[in-house]
Amino acid sequence: MTERQENMTPQHIVDAVVESIQEKKGENITVLDLRSIDNAITSFFVICDGTSNVHVDSIADSVEELVRKNISEKPFHVEGRDNAEWILLDYLDVIVHVFQKSTRELYKLEELWADAKREDIAELS
Repeated sequence: MTERQENMTPQHIVDAVVESIQEKKGENITVLDLRSIDNAITSFFVICDGTSNVHVDSIADSVEELVRKNISEKPFHVEGRDNAEWILLDYLDVIVHVFQKSTRELYKLEELWADAKREDIAELS
C-alpha cells in the first residue's frame, strides 16, 4: 500500500465522487453521513440522479474513472449496469447511488436514512 493510499479517508472518496458527478452534470447531489448511526452499513452514501439511462451510466463511468485516477480506488462491487435505472458503486466506506429521477423518488433513500447528517451539494453553474 502506498503512502497516498494509507492517508486516504472516506471523505477523500466522497470529494472525488462529488467532483466526478458534477463533471457529468449529475443532478440533486446529496451526501449522507452515516457514521453516527449505529449498525450503518457504510460511512457515507452519495446520491444523485441523471436524466436518462445513458446519463446515469455516464455518471457512474465518470465516478469510477475519476476515483481510480485521483485516489487509486476501485469499487469493491458494482450493480445495476444492465438497465441503468439505479447504479450502485460500493467503495466499502462510501456507497454511491446514481439513479434515474423516478427511481430515486420511488426508493427515497434520504427518507430511509433520515437520521443521517445530510448535505445537499449546490449545482455548478
